[in-house]
Amino acid sequence: MELTHLDREGRARMVDVSNKPSTVREAVAISRVRMKKETMKLIKEGRMKKGDVLQVARVAGIMGAKKTWQLIPLCHPISVTSVEVDFEFLDEQTLQINSRVKTVAQTGVEMEALTAVSIAALTVYDMCKAVDREMTITDVMLLEKRGGKSGEFSRQVK
Repeated sequence: MELTHLDREGRARMVDVSNKPSTVREAVAISRVRMKKETMKLIKEGRMKKGDVLQVARVAGIMGAKKTWQLIPLCHPISVTSVEVDFEFLDEQTLQINSRVKTVAQTGVEMEALTAVSIAALTVYDMCKAVDREMTITDVMLLEKRGGKSGEFSRQVK
């Protein structure tokens, strides 16, 4: 296994994907935000002073996925064809953020899916920090990946 973002001398480089065929690619990622029960209640009831936390976080996650190449230095600028950001209340204190990103391109969208859930989680934090500075963002991970030379990847989480 070699690191593709390093040249023979160990210098950072952007991987050359010009000879790779464009194929349908998809990635699914999650992150979780742990918070006080009272904070979760405010989110569910839509009573956070800054506005609808989940809708703002959804839009932020979509924007993050589209701008991944501007945030992560060696990512390729790709045209995403679909970005979904959704939310699950796992328990009284844990909000799970789910993203699904698709493209037809020469490289995958794993980083775009991971960026979407990360930016959405940071937005939840920003919108709720006035009432809960102890929130934690955890479990940022890739769950699935399809397409491309390396094939499929799937992870089971609890």
